[in-house]
Amino acid sequence: MTPLKLVILDRDGTINADRDDYVKSADEWEPLPGALEGIARLNHAGWHVVVATNQSGLGRGLFDMAALNAMHEKMNKGMAQAGGRIDAVFFCPHAPDEGCACRKPLPGLFEQISERYGVDLRGVPAIGDSLRDLQAARAAGCETHLVLTGKCTEQTLLDAMLQIVPGTAVHADLAAAAEFIVQRERHARALARGTVDPPDSGPGELKAT
Repeated sequence: MTPLKLVILDRDGTINADRDDYVKSADEWEPLPGALEGIARLNHAGWHVVVATNQSGLGRGLFDMAALNAMHEKMNKGMAQAGGRIDAVFFCPHAPDEGCACRKPLPGLFEQISERYGVDLRGVPAIGDSLRDLQAARAAGCETHLVLTGKCTEQTLLDAMLQIVPGTAVHADLAAAAEFIVQRERHARALARGTVDPPDSGPGELKAT
C-alpha cells in the first residue's frame, strides 16, 4: 500500500491574508496571490492537504461557527475553481487563557491529524507563517517550512525564528513552498532511477539553518 502523502498548512497568513483584528467573516477571508494554485499544484502531484489553524476568534466571541463555516466554504469553492482541494480543516476554537492542548504552539492539532489519518508525522511537510506554527509542527515531528506572507515581516524576527526552530526551510509564499516540495520529490525519484546527476544544491529556493 502506498503511504499517504500529506502536507499540513496553517491558514491565516499562509493561505489567506491575515488581519490584526482577526478574519471574522467570509467577506474578510481573501486568498493570498497564488496560494490556492499552490495547493492545487500539490494535489496534482499526489499530495493530500489538510489545514491546522488556531481560531481563537471563536473563543473570544468575535465570530461564531456559522461564520467560520462560511469562510471555509468560500475557501473550498476557491480551491475547486483552482482545480484542487483541501481534505480537512482542523481548528482550535479556544482563547489563549483556556489552557487547551490544541492551540499552537502545542501540537494537539497535529496529533489529531495523525490519529485521523493513521500517519506518522515524522518528516511530513508543515507550512506556516509564524513561530508558533513552526513550534507545533516541530513538536509533532514534521518538517518545518516558513512562508513570508504573514507574521514574519522583519529580518531580525526571521533570524530569531530560525534560531528557535533550526532547519526550517524559508519560502516567499505558499506557491513557492509547494513548488519546492513537488520538485524535490520529482528530483528524488529521478535520482532513484539514476536518470539525473546529483545537484550541488536542492531544487527550488531554500534558506535553512
